[in-house]
Amino acid sequence: MTVTFEQIVALPKVLLHDHLDGGVRPATVVDLAAQQGHDLPTTDPEALAAWFRDSADSGSLEAYIDTFVHTAGVMQTADALRRVAREAVEDLAADGVVYAEERFAPELHQSGGLSLQQAVDAVREGLAEGVASAAAQGRAIRTGLILCAMRQSDRADEVASLALANRDRGVVGFDVAGPESGFPASAMNAAFAQLRTARFPVTVHAGEAAGADSLDDAVDVGALRLGHGIRLTDDITAAGETHRLGRLAHWVRDRRIALEVCPTSNVQTGGAVSIAKHPVTTLLRLGFAVTINTDNRLQSRTSLSRELHLLVTEAGWTADDLRAVTLTAAHHAFCHEDERTDLIDRVILPGHAPLGSGRHRA
Repeated sequence: MTVTFEQIVALPKVLLHDHLDGGVRPATVVDLAAQQGHDLPTTDPEALAAWFRDSADSGSLEAYIDTFVHTAGVMQTADALRRVAREAVEDLAADGVVYAEERFAPELHQSGGLSLQQAVDAVREGLAEGVASAAAQGRAIRTGLILCAMRQSDRADEVASLALANRDRGVVGFDVAGPESGFPASAMNAAFAQLRTARFPVTVHAGEAAGADSLDDAVDVGALRLGHGIRLTDDITAAGETHRLGRLAHWVRDRRIALEVCPTSNVQTGGAVSIAKHPVTTLLRLGFAVTINTDNRLQSRTSLSRELHLLVTEAGWTADDLRAVTLTAAHHAFCHEDERTDLIDRVILPGHAPLGSGRHRA
């Protein structure tokens, strides 16, 4: 059965990899820039949205990251962070997302004088406002917050301590983001040791712009999920219909380390040739714990429904595939098991029932 875009929007969905400063509404960027005196390429919201997409279509992760000067640049006050977080939740709920983990790097939001804790507090408040706003419109959504440490800075210990200080106040995980090549996660070993001792969940951007060595490094520091992870195919040899997995690929699959795959973003940064030839389909068919995500909704002009629909129309995915990756995402969310079970049993499975049935391993 062909799944329509409208049906996908109506499905309850789980989003694990979505950057707060990559999902700002274009009109909000324009508004905040005017308030703060920040110069933009254009002040027309639609033209600005096109500029972000076109600039991100570079084939380079580093050039893609450069576009954030205009989003993070206007998110330097508590009010701005609160507004962006609230609007992000409203937009995700309108797209049928029922559980979302938003991530941001507090260290990138201090030029206006905010402390790291004040930045976290503002985002937490905005997420709560967004949940309440969505509920008022009849849309239920749950959220968690992941704090990112930037690879190119030396503040990972600080951010790890910040995450632990807020673990009972909505922060559910720790991430390492930024330029991947030349900045191994293992350079932040002290931070990861602190998190490991505290039994705190970790995800690491790896296997996007760098290959198997970066993924191996992320696994070594204790990543429970891998941000993107598509270069795992470097450790998989194909011979006709047969695939032989290397030790790293076997380890990731055997241990159910989830892949936070972001198809459109991967095409933009050169990690994949197209959606039709994206390695995520092979990884799903081989039994890896695949989840589908947006990465940066502004730069990719996308939504979770759009990502899933592209996989249906261009890569031949089925309703059962959509159900499988949704269940996998729910099973690998950085919330407690009782919360996952409640989300799956009360929200996800009933919502997916009309589009197919069958059991899928998470």
